[in-house]
Amino acid sequence: MKIGVVSDTHNNLKNIGIIINLFNDEKVPFVIHTGDIANSESLEQFSKLNSELIGVYGNNDRSESGLEKVVQKNKFQFQEPPRRLTLVNREIAIFHEPDNIEQFLSENKKTKVVLYGHTHRYENITKNGVLYFNPGESAGMQKGSNAIGILDLINLEAKRIFF
Repeated sequence: MKIGVVSDTHNNLKNIGIIINLFNDEKVPFVIHTGDIANSESLEQFSKLNSELIGVYGNNDRSESGLEKVVQKNKFQFQEPPRRLTLVNREIAIFHEPDNIEQFLSENKKTKVVLYGHTHRYENITKNGVLYFNPGESAGMQKGSNAIGILDLINLEAKRIFF
């Protein structure tokens, strides 16, 4: 099974439209948002996904009052990080800020995938049997420099799609 991963969309409605089309073209059953949507209008756009939206709130989401209403209305699955999720027998941890990942992993030995954002920097590495994946920038203004991620949960391989 392949899933989509996106982070730090930061109210860039133009890019969010592109992101939704890319995920719909990929026909992924789940899209994981690792936080920093930043307003309810931006989150509402994700109702156009043909897949289930799961995510965590980022540091720029915590002061936005309208997000929870949009989450409930669209049956999105959002919570404060970390979020634990099991798909295809893979334990996944979703963070926004990477600061507490190592502590979390020391207490959760079954976790095989860590998804996060916040840094706007790409990372795709495996350490101690755990895949760490951050798709990187998605809200930038420079065409061709933004990316989303596609994660194959069977092979534990991640790739980026640039736009």
